[in-house]
Amino acid sequence: MIKNIFSQEVTQQFINRINQLTPTQQPLWGKMSADQMLAHCNVAYSYTFEPEKFKKPGFLMGFMLKTFVKKMVTGEKPYPKNSRTSPEFVVVGSKDFEAEKVKLINYVRKCQELGESYFEGKENHSFGKMTSKEWNVLFYKHLDHHLMQFGV
Repeated sequence: MIKNIFSQEVTQQFINRINQLTPTQQPLWGKMSADQMLAHCNVAYSYTFEPEKFKKPGFLMGFMLKTFVKKMVTGEKPYPKNSRTSPEFVVVGSKDFEAEKVKLINYVRKCQELGESYFEGKENHSFGKMTSKEWNVLFYKHLDHHLMQFGV
């Protein structure tokens, strides 16, 4: 069930789960380390708050993303384990676990503080204008998937 990530209660639940992670924690599936997973989750927020860092999809790729991928990302059906990710979300090498953790917590808080009204009709780098409900599902489902991957 997708909860409202814009609520303080759900935000705090996510922060508590993030704080349960340890640098040596092993995934229940997949190949990412805990530091890479945190960095990977941060990419979604970087796309949202710093889209200028990323190349905008061309017309054909944009059409494919909006037509096919958006439904998977903003629909309530959970992501399958070991599903492929976009190349921009692939994290290689070691990352600073604590720095990535703080960054992710700050992003989660920022979304909650900005609230649903901020995200209503906000442009997504890959999917175009989205409703606050679609943003909620995107943020909640992705973060929940990866925290479950690490057993928290």
